[in-house]
Amino acid sequence: EAQLAESGGGLVQAGGSLRLSCAASGFSFDDYAIGWFRQAPGKEREGVSCVSHRDGSTFTADSVKGRFTMTSDNAKNMIYLQMNSLKTEDTAVYFCAAGSACLYKSGGRWYLNEEYDYWGQGTQVTVSS
Repeated sequence: EAQLAESGGGLVQAGGSLRLSCAASGFSFDDYAIGWFRQAPGKEREGVSCVSHRDGSTFTADSVKGRFTMTSDNAKNMIYLQMNSLKTEDTAVYFCAAGSACLYKSGGRWYLNEEYDYWGQGTQVTVSS
């Protein structure tokens, strides 16, 4: 059965760091786009970062650029989200997802893809003052 599982969330003070992990089972990350999303209470789901193993395209939200970094260990079928300089507004449930592409083109412009084939159940990140 194809599954994604996040881990590494927790409680951290502002300015601290966390590393989230996303492990795939039942399928390989090869030829998939892998994205991190988050959803805070009362807010819409937000794309955080994405990297495509198919075409090399990437996405990083302006709100986390320079602070969050995606890495991967293809041999272990695992991806990571290193989160540094955490802010209280980073508090959210974080999800990883696998799909066909990070981006799609419509009307001559590129947009973040928000439809993926597989989703993890999420891991809570809470950043305190």
